[in-house]
Amino acid sequence: MRSNLISVRAVLLSAAALQGFVVPSAYAQDTAAAPATTTATDPAAPAPAPQDEPTTEDIIVTGIRASLASATNAKREAVTFGDSIFAEDIGKLPATNLAETLNRMPGVRLNRDINGEGTQVAIRGLGPSFTRVLLNGSQLQVASDGGTNGGSANREVDLDFFPSELFTRLDLAKSPTPSTLEGGIAGTVNLRNARPFDKEGTHITAVAQGQYTDSNGKISPRGALVASHTTDTFGILVGVAGVKTKTRVDGFETVGWGDGNLPCGTGCTDAGNNNWNWASVVPANAGHGLVAGQPVDVVETSGLTASQLSTALLPRLGRNSLTTGNRSRISALASLEWRPSDELHFALDGIWARSKRDYTKVNMNWQVRNSGPGTGAQATGGMIPIDLTVDENNVVTSGTFANSSFFLEASLFKQTTKFWNINPSVTWQPSDTVKVEASANWSKSSFFREQPTFAFQTAPNSGVDVYYDNTGASNRPLITTNVDLNDPNLGWQWYRQNIQLVRRSTDTKGAHLDTTIGDDQFSVKFGGAYDRAERSIRAYDNSSAYQLSVCGTGCTGATGSVPTSSIAQYLKQFPVSNFGHLASGSVGYNAFVVPDFDALKAATNYASYRDSAPEARGAVTGGATGDMDEEVFGAYFELNGVTQLFGRDLHANAGMRYAHTRQVVVGPSQVGTTIVDITAKSNYDNFLPSINLTYDLMDNVKLRASASRTMTRPDAGQILPGITFSDPSALVATAGNPDLTPYTSDNYDLGGEIYTGGIGYVGLSAFMKNIKGFTETQVTSATFGSLNIPFDSLLSTQQDALRNRAAASGVAINNLPITVNRPVNLSDLRIKGIEATWVQPLDFLFQGLGFSANGTYLDQSSSSGLVATGVSKYSYNLQGFYENHGLSVSLNYVWNDKSIAVNGPQNNIQGAALRSDARGQLDLSAGYQLPFLNDAMRLTLDVLNITNEPIRTTFEYTNAAYSVYYPGRQVLVGIRANF
Repeated sequence: MRSNLISVRAVLLSAAALQGFVVPSAYAQDTAAAPATTTATDPAAPAPAPQDEPTTEDIIVTGIRASLASATNAKREAVTFGDSIFAEDIGKLPATNLAETLNRMPGVRLNRDINGEGTQVAIRGLGPSFTRVLLNGSQLQVASDGGTNGGSANREVDLDFFPSELFTRLDLAKSPTPSTLEGGIAGTVNLRNARPFDKEGTHITAVAQGQYTDSNGKISPRGALVASHTTDTFGILVGVAGVKTKTRVDGFETVGWGDGNLPCGTGCTDAGNNNWNWASVVPANAGHGLVAGQPVDVVETSGLTASQLSTALLPRLGRNSLTTGNRSRISALASLEWRPSDELHFALDGIWARSKRDYTKVNMNWQVRNSGPGTGAQATGGMIPIDLTVDENNVVTSGTFANSSFFLEASLFKQTTKFWNINPSVTWQPSDTVKVEASANWSKSSFFREQPTFAFQTAPNSGVDVYYDNTGASNRPLITTNVDLNDPNLGWQWYRQNIQLVRRSTDTKGAHLDTTIGDDQFSVKFGGAYDRAERSIRAYDNSSAYQLSVCGTGCTGATGSVPTSSIAQYLKQFPVSNFGHLASGSVGYNAFVVPDFDALKAATNYASYRDSAPEARGAVTGGATGDMDEEVFGAYFELNGVTQLFGRDLHANAGMRYAHTRQVVVGPSQVGTTIVDITAKSNYDNFLPSINLTYDLMDNVKLRASASRTMTRPDAGQILPGITFSDPSALVATAGNPDLTPYTSDNYDLGGEIYTGGIGYVGLSAFMKNIKGFTETQVTSATFGSLNIPFDSLLSTQQDALRNRAAASGVAINNLPITVNRPVNLSDLRIKGIEATWVQPLDFLFQGLGFSANGTYLDQSSSSGLVATGVSKYSYNLQGFYENHGLSVSLNYVWNDKSIAVNGPQNNIQGAALRSDARGQLDLSAGYQLPFLNDAMRLTLDVLNITNEPIRTTFEYTNAAYSVYYPGRQVLVGIRANF
């Protein structure tokens, strides 16, 4: 179903734009003002009235200006609030996928993977799960999980899966019509794939590019081939696009910040984390004039007061991280159109895609979390803080930490996502006043992630010092040490081994029927829809059995297949010599040992343990597991008409949508020593009214108003029952809530545009969303014993953490307090915003010059104090372009203000949230039409992230870096041929 009702004139204009405007030469510099020629794109379109044409020769105008003209005309003719991007624009913007392309629209923000590539879009201050993504008007679901670090639960759609070369139009509806499929409070994005009658005749387009990434100095291939042929009644289009990228990302991670376990004294409030213990007795080899075995006063050695030291914040795992490998994607499209008559139009679209990530990720962790006296692999004796300094927030800014420990955490990411979708449709228009549209869709998507992890630590009490500098010289703490972390013979010991797998599948099917009765002056549209989506997320874990085989009971390394004495032969020196070269300064230590994965897997019989892994309750990415089956029955009626008000046209779109949802969720839960599935069922109904009004105040001025109610179903990961206990420190558990109800939002929009001629216009709109039932995370405390999780089912790191906490506090393990996070429908949320857009040709200054600019202001509030994550208060997008004499250049700058990435409390520290830094990205796209072969060949150049901006998140405070990634610049050079 289409998200917007666009008049016949707009359809003709849009179709003409996809093929290039044909305009009289007298108007060639003002293409949007010229009448578009008739095309065969819409068989139902009536023939235009004869017009007097100039005797001068016609000029075909294509490129950036043509696509902007198409978008301007579509916006002008639409009754609703929204934006569009057309084929020429998609091809010319510096974008590697559809997510990057949508980022140019007002109010759109990208979620980026660690390599800087956009994956998901968030609209008007709400996360990706609040945006409904459609493919040719039908539901779209992909089983992928949000990128390298993963964890999303499938309401989101990873748009990096889809190459821009196979699509001709993207529409973003910010105010709904009754015929819009429900499920998008933030908005609805409709992706329209290429079809043969978009460009009649026989055509072949070939794209070949080399992609250079300065993070690794490598060149990767990209390419696409699209061919189409039409006769009078039949058309076929086939296309394929592929990329294989050599990936390298240098980064810094912490997994949060915390404070040590130290009573802070009378009148002091502890921050509340306490997930490590300072040394109480001087360990062996501590140095610094300290005598082994003697009591130590860590307050005195630190130089701080007891109150300061007890709340002093350090990174739980300060670690340099290197991710390397290959990412490949191949996508194929086939589209058939048959038009046996002007009244009847059949189409069949099929898309197939496969994406692979084959990465190695190695982290060298400064082991602050869980350090201290205790038992098991993590027992280190505890650190001794020496000469610390802290700032006004008690974030540690410098100091020395005697008796420190490091551990190497090395993982393989082997991840495969597959997807196919079939979408048949038919349009029948038996008369000028009756139109029937029917469509169906079937899709299937699968995802598999294999992630083995091998971890080794420095020997406890071996005299390791850490010198810590967080004084602001870099955008992350600098950690250095007195030992060579790149020495395989340093005396490494086993820490742990994990075998963890995730399988996802998503199946969808649906059918839609729409009937329109009437003409351009007044029509009634009504229809129904059936959509079903079945999702499954299942995790498998054989870590305990594998660890017992590899390093023996307690991971002592004495009895397993790889004893401690043999570890050195399975370690190699760091694979790169310039780690951190894209950072603005020092990154601390810049080399450390890495494992020989192939040798370790062969020596430990890894494959057999992987293939026999039993089901687990929590995924390696930390997300919930289980199954969800949703059936939605929808029906609507819609009125469209034009009337006169004060002698000017008033366009109206109004009606009601009804949706009935049947939902079944199944989640694995531990009962004794067995995992059983718990099933929960729910049914609910939603009535969603909407009205859209557009008033032609003047020939070039439009005023718009909209009021609507929209809904979004609860996040799939939050409604799955059961408890996930994936925190390595054994501090936090996450519980699902199958009783969550949908979020509903009452929306109000007011705005308009002034059309200045040609592609130019100035637009301003204000909006407000009042969201009910917004999910709030309720934080409660429960004892470990009450969670009904067998101790033996935990990872060794969790077992050691619980033992250490029990020993330090003198409390039995089953009585240890555990924080439980559970989502509940408690909050209201109000989002208010203003969007401004200005598109302007500058031919009066320089022929072919122009710009497009848009900006968004957002403000949000709630009675609970919690807010929607990923909301930037300010954001803007600037595009300057030049197009003339065969040369086109587009320079784009997208900037987003800082935002909350994850609401607090984080790591049990009240008021601490994760915050994304403000970030701007400058991109360039250029092309030159070679003056031979009938202008069929075009050289292309794209440069992404020109200013080498990192991606940075902080733990509440600006100098408490949570993660920093340096994706670097990308340069794409290639050739595009059209025949």
